[in-house]
Amino acid sequence: MSTHASPTRIAPGLAGVPEEVDVVVVGLGVTGAGVALDAVSRGLSVLAVDAHDLAFGTSRWSSKLVHGGLRYLANGQVGVAHESAVERGVLMESTAPHLTRPMATVLPLTSSVGRAQAGLVHAGLLAGDGLRRAAGTAADTLPRPRRLTRTEVLQMAPALRPEGLRGGLLSWDGQLEDDARLVTTIARTAAGLGAHVRTRARVLSATGTQVVLRDGLTGATARVACRAVVNAAGVWAGDLDEQVRLRPSRGTHLVLRAEALPGLSVSVFAPVPGHTNRFVLVLPQADGTVYVGLTDEPAPGPVPDVPVPTEPEIGFLLDVVAAAFSRPLHRTDVVGAFAGLRPLLDAGDGSTADLSRRHAVLTGRSGVVTVVGGKLTTYRRMAQDALDVALATAPGGLDAGPCRTRELPLLGAAPRPELAALELPPRLVRRYGTDAALVLHIAREVTGLGADELIAPVAPGVPTALAELVFGVTHEGAHDVGDLLDRRTRVGLVPADRALAVPAAERALALVAG
Repeated sequence: MSTHASPTRIAPGLAGVPEEVDVVVVGLGVTGAGVALDAVSRGLSVLAVDAHDLAFGTSRWSSKLVHGGLRYLANGQVGVAHESAVERGVLMESTAPHLTRPMATVLPLTSSVGRAQAGLVHAGLLAGDGLRRAAGTAADTLPRPRRLTRTEVLQMAPALRPEGLRGGLLSWDGQLEDDARLVTTIARTAAGLGAHVRTRARVLSATGTQVVLRDGLTGATARVACRAVVNAAGVWAGDLDEQVRLRPSRGTHLVLRAEALPGLSVSVFAPVPGHTNRFVLVLPQADGTVYVGLTDEPAPGPVPDVPVPTEPEIGFLLDVVAAAFSRPLHRTDVVGAFAGLRPLLDAGDGSTADLSRRHAVLTGRSGVVTVVGGKLTTYRRMAQDALDVALATAPGGLDAGPCRTRELPLLGAAPRPELAALELPPRLVRRYGTDAALVLHIAREVTGLGADELIAPVAPGVPTALAELVFGVTHEGAHDVGDLLDRRTRVGLVPADRALAVPAAERALALVAG
């Protein structure tokens, strides 16, 4: 590694890991990264580790949304819905306005949506707006829902099937630029405050006062003493504490090219025939793709490193979307598919769809504090609750300040008008906020290349820039091509694009190493 290595302590392996810290965090998904940031911002020394990489598990397989909790409200989970709305507002207006944006969503009122059902959904949207107001989120950020005429619906989503369409319902929610980018930014913010963030560091054993780690690069082991251990390993949490019983459910998404559903300027909730409150989400992305999801299927058995969508799930999603849009969709329109496992706490009988999305904090016999359940949107509150328990149960107590993460901006955050005024490549601003200038500066310094080459797409149809890949190595702990293409950027969601981008990722690794 050159002298341009990151000053923010994100690195693979165990070299230089401290022998003693206040808090060890296991797992570097969104919750684990959130715990690390909460702890270090309270003045504690922190080591956060993952056996694989940042955002390796469930956190990178979401719908890339910042939910306001409407679904939970419909299921009678009022507390979960309110918490979601509050945390959505925190992300969109305080901590990460650069990584989030308002998302307009249309529910088309077709012949398959009866008037009674439409009235029920409209009432739900108004209740969701009540949650928005109760959470203190401005209407400028998320406007009020309203009814649409048939003409308005077809202007926003011209690919919808016009037959039987009588209008629509417009609502607003939050959308992430990318879930893995959020995780990486949280981790980089924590590291910037002094946390040690290590990937390729597997926990072999843990108690509340020490962990034994194995370096995934060298095989070496290390013992780290601590005052508290927080297990945020998600669907793998039971591997660290056998008392934790999870019932994972699998959520599958498809990736389409934008041309498959042309002219789509809003997200669409496609009704599932025969269900009054179930929809498939059609979510256009800024990079020219569309995500279609998602399923909720039980996923028993051993937990795989990378879950795989099933063909029946893919067929189900295609069928529902095809029923709502004019253009026939075929299996060949699916250029990518991904699945994630939700770490739902097993509280008894019932389908995974019926299990609460509320998170839980559990203290095991060994003293390890585990946080499971929950949702990406509420990661910050999950982290706060888990750390509060860890501090309260630490032997002898831990001297820590109050939680600061509700007001602590992530690196690159700024008000949206300020971001819009930046004279920098829009893609870099969407992914790094005010740090877009730093990304370009570092890439120029490391490579000696001009800005035009650094910001150009790395391959035809692949908008990722070489500057992003270089920064992923220098400041975000990327160790190999997989880190760069599958997590620091999301090129890997489309396998054909990934193959085109491999030479650029290899070049970035070589440029930094050289």
